[in-house]
Amino acid sequence: MPAPEGFDYDVRGGEVVITHHGKRATVLRGSAANRFLAEVEDDDPQELMARVTGNYRRGNERTARNHPRNQGR
Repeated sequence: MPAPEGFDYDVRGGEVVITHHGKRATVLRGSAANRFLAEVEDDDPQELMARVTGNYRRGNERTARNHPRNQGR
């Protein structure tokens, strides 16, 4: 699966706004924003933002749909 790309974040007051290719994906507030800012310095920012926004699964849906266990669905 390719590495995520196109994510960016901006800190506005107590909020963290995460965008994907220029479109707002999510807004983190309070403890979630603080936790994100602490983790972004240690982890890969693109991977972390993909995980936070729920966008980490992109790219494998076709493979899962074609798996023998999912035939007939």
